[in-house]
Amino acid sequence: MTEETRPRAPITETAVLAWLETTAAAVEAGEVSAQELIDMLGELRRASAACADASDWLLLAAREGGASLRQIAPVFGKGYVRAPAARLEKLHRQAQTAGQWLAILRHKQTA
Repeated sequence: MTEETRPRAPITETAVLAWLETTAAAVEAGEVSAQELIDMLGELRRASAACADASDWLLLAAREGGASLRQIAPVFGKGYVRAPAARLEKLHRQAQTAGQWLAILRHKQTA
């Protein structure tokens, strides 16, 4: 897969910070109502849950692809394997594979 066709995360830390800076300026200028802030809060909380679900899928897929816990551990912000191992253990109570997890997510969306 080339750099141009490689899948990318749909959102980045940089994009979120830029949005936050713009939104904060609009709030300070009185351009955003309290209800609009509440609506955005709901959107972000739902997006956060979706990102967590996607992260879990990627964890399962990486393991299925042959990644070791030592390779995965740094993205959890720790230099040891307990964090991804614990997450995998919890995930395996619901799904053994990335495909099964994706099926669960699809079912949650239609429920």
